[in-house]
Amino acid sequence: MNVPCRRLAFLSARACRASGRRRASALAGWLGVLACAGLLAGCGEAAPPRFQGYAEGDTVFVGPDEAGRLVTLDVEEGDRVTPGTPLFAVEDALQAAELAQTQASLAQAQSELANLREATQRPEELEVLKAAERRAAAALDLSRLELERQKELTEKKVGSQAALDTAQHTYDQNAAALDEARNRIAAGALAGRTHQIAAAEQAVAVAEANRAAAQVRLDRRRRVAPVGGSVETVYFRPGELVPAGRPVLAILPPERIRVRFFVPEPALPRFRTGTVVNVTCDGCAAAIPARVSFIAASAEYTPPVIYSLDERAKLVFMLEARPQDPAALRPGQPVTVTLAAEGTAPAGTAPAGNAPAGTAP
Repeated sequence: MNVPCRRLAFLSARACRASGRRRASALAGWLGVLACAGLLAGCGEAAPPRFQGYAEGDTVFVGPDEAGRLVTLDVEEGDRVTPGTPLFAVEDALQAAELAQTQASLAQAQSELANLREATQRPEELEVLKAAERRAAAALDLSRLELERQKELTEKKVGSQAALDTAQHTYDQNAAALDEARNRIAAGALAGRTHQIAAAEQAVAVAEANRAAAQVRLDRRRRVAPVGGSVETVYFRPGELVPAGRPVLAILPPERIRVRFFVPEPALPRFRTGTVVNVTCDGCAAAIPARVSFIAASAEYTPPVIYSLDERAKLVFMLEARPQDPAALRPGQPVTVTLAAEGTAPAGTAPAGNAPAGTAP
């Protein structure tokens, strides 16, 4: 019972007692009693329960994958960004040199593969081998004529056997030289072996993968916004060294703002996952509809930062709700949550299924 109602009840009871003492008439006394009862009944109507809480936001931290000195910063705290907006750049001299090295290695591997796929000998070298073939053919033809002449002289008993043997040996040498020249030409026109070509192809694939990795490392030295939202905090400025794994700035997407409030244990059965609530705050033009998205499984004592309207509520459960218009709230802003009318739902949303209280979605 609030102060005005308590004051009114006190005055009404006082008037009722005075009326009873006067006892001017029985009818007047009963009418006074009925009037007092009506006033007390009107003041005894309980106001809708209100639950205290605050807005909470999950920021997205953006930073380089590797340590480096911050070169440029393209945004400031409070700026609104969209996905793809340039944020900052970190020095990239080492990454650029690594990319150039991998590109050179790829070019070398591609050249070796092309060399294996082509003929072993160059066209100029093949022409030299063909000239040697013609020379060997001419020598063989000359030795054949000499061999035939020595055979005729031997049959006529004019030539010696030694001359015939020499002519035969010379012919055999020239025939072997001609075969060798022809084999050299055939070998020079062949490509590399199959397994050598396969190994060269794998070397090219490895070089391409190394180049792609180096390109990614270089691109990540210039970061863009992964999500849309507002820049909440800038942790480093140009010229400062950013350690590996440390964020340069934090972005708060509006859709990641939620309301966290606390419900006493007796009121917990009134909430389910999907229950519609109204959120109000200082300066809010109107109540913001929201849906309960999380109900803690265990209770906790009332946080010291929450000043409950009912001091009897010492053991509470934490709940979270997703507001329909999250941009209307700011993280850390105190809010008051009330249950919406039975069966109502925020405009533009479909009713969500309820889950038992005390369970997380």
